[in-house]
Amino acid sequence: MQGVPEEWTEEDGGTGERSRGTGTGKGEETMMMELTRLVQKTVKESSWWERRGIDCSILAAAFISLPPAFLLLGSSHFLWFSAGVLLMGVAHGIITIKGTHLASHGALSESQAWAKFWAVFFIEICGSFSALAGVKGHIKMHHAHTNVIGLGDSSVWKVPFLSRSIYLFIAPLAVPVITPLVALGRKYFPVERDNRTVAMVTLGLYSQYWLLINVSGFTSPLSALLCMLVCRAMFSVPYIHVNIFQHIGLPMFSPTRRPKRIYQMTHGVLNLPRNPLLDWMFGHSLINCHVEHHLFPFLSDNMCLKVKPVVSKYLTEKQLPYQEDGYLSRLQLFFNRYQELMVFAPPITELVGVQ
Repeated sequence: MQGVPEEWTEEDGGTGERSRGTGTGKGEETMMMELTRLVQKTVKESSWWERRGIDCSILAAAFISLPPAFLLLGSSHFLWFSAGVLLMGVAHGIITIKGTHLASHGALSESQAWAKFWAVFFIEICGSFSALAGVKGHIKMHHAHTNVIGLGDSSVWKVPFLSRSIYLFIAPLAVPVITPLVALGRKYFPVERDNRTVAMVTLGLYSQYWLLINVSGFTSPLSALLCMLVCRAMFSVPYIHVNIFQHIGLPMFSPTRRPKRIYQMTHGVLNLPRNPLLDWMFGHSLINCHVEHHLFPFLSDNMCLKVKPVVSKYLTEKQLPYQEDGYLSRLQLFFNRYQELMVFAPPITELVGVQ
């Protein structure tokens, strides 16, 4: 597995190369192997630009846009200042959502050393969270146990005591504050790694604050902190929506009795339609290629998009689900069925005939 630090992987690291559950069925193994060969053929025929270059260029463009954003934030004209806030918010969204997601999967480099470096850079310095905790929670739990109750069922996004309107539209704005507090409060790893996380998170937060004071010319610490909050929370609402829309409300499985991986992913994962803004900011693997991403989680966003026709055609031919739904349709579903989906424990699904 190129690009994935050894210490962050378990038996299959969520790649699906080994079947999970009650055993390896020959039919399921054959289908996964066939699909893997088709996808690998497409990847091998692709250039570096397609495999990594496009996504790296998008991230580079986000970083390049930061200097003009800081300069615009120093303007006394409302329109220029607003443009600075918007530019800073978009850049931060790309870096901390698309960048951290790709880095957590080792999709930015084939070198394990560079993959680890980018994970620390994007997740800790830019994203204000622990790289090891993020990788453990995302790859070793969510990907390895997708939609398994109590393990990879997106329960981290559930806050049952909040009303549906508060949860869906107000609470996500607190994510930029909650994230570093959770990261700094974790004590699950060796002291030296906890100390590194504290140092990296502090470096990232203080760097933005220092630039707002010294480059943008903010005279009040409170105004600089408020600007940081606005920019960092700008896309928190769709970020939380995307995280719950694509899994919760779909079939959920028991930890002791789950379907084989290809059935688990095709039944428990959903693609949203293409959206120019969210595709660019969050990445295809989080929006319109989420099924492909869960089947082949170490592909870059652009490669997920390229193999999408291959995966959708194969699953359709094999009469497996290829689930897609619209953003507004999912929002309406969650708003109307909030108690059932987000407050009460979802029912366990038994896929009769595919066990």
